[in-house]
Amino acid sequence: MAEEFELDVADLERRMDGAMSALRTEFASLRTGRASASMLEPVMVEAYGQKTPINQIGTVNVPEPRMVTINVWDKSLVNATEKAIRDSGLGINPQLNGTIIMLPIPELNEERRKELSKVAAQYAEHARVSVRNVRRDGMDRIKKAKADGMSEDDQKFWETEVQELTDKFIHQVDEALEGKQAEIMQV
Repeated sequence: MAEEFELDVADLERRMDGAMSALRTEFASLRTGRASASMLEPVMVEAYGQKTPINQIGTVNVPEPRMVTINVWDKSLVNATEKAIRDSGLGINPQLNGTIIMLPIPELNEERRKELSKVAAQYAEHARVSVRNVRRDGMDRIKKAKADGMSEDDQKFWETEVQELTDKFIHQVDEALEGKQAEIMQV
C-alpha cells in the first residue's frame, strides 16, 4: 500500500506555474511610463449589469509610446468606461473624443516609481506565498503517506523533490521582481 506512493510532482509544478502566471499578469498591469494595452487588463467596466473587461467594451490601441486609445463600441458605455479608468488607481486622466477615450501616459516621477516598485514587491510576495502553499500541500501529502507506512528514505526523497521545486519557483519570482523593479526605476 505505502510502497506505491507517488507524489504528483507535475501537479505541484503546474500549480506553482499558475502562481508565476498570475504574477506576470499583475506585473503587466503595472505602469512603467510606457503605454501598454495590458495595463488596462485589471480595469473592469460596469456594463450591461455586470463587470466587464475593457477589451470586451471596445478596441484598445497603442498608437504612440505615451498614448493608449480605447474605441468604445457602444456609445452608452463611454462614460462608464471613463469612470472605471479614473477609479482604477492607474493614475491616468482619460480624455473623451466622441466614442474614443484617449489615455495620455504621464512621465513617472521618482516618488511614483518607488510606489510602483513597492507594489511590485507586494505582488511578488503574494506569488511566493502561493508557491509556499503548494509546497505545504505536497509536504502534507508526504506526511500522510509516512503515517500510512512510507519509509523514511522515501519521505526524505519526496520532501527534497518538493523543496527543490519550491526553491526553483521562488527563484523565478525573485528574478521576475528584480526585472520589473529595474524596468520601473528606469528613467
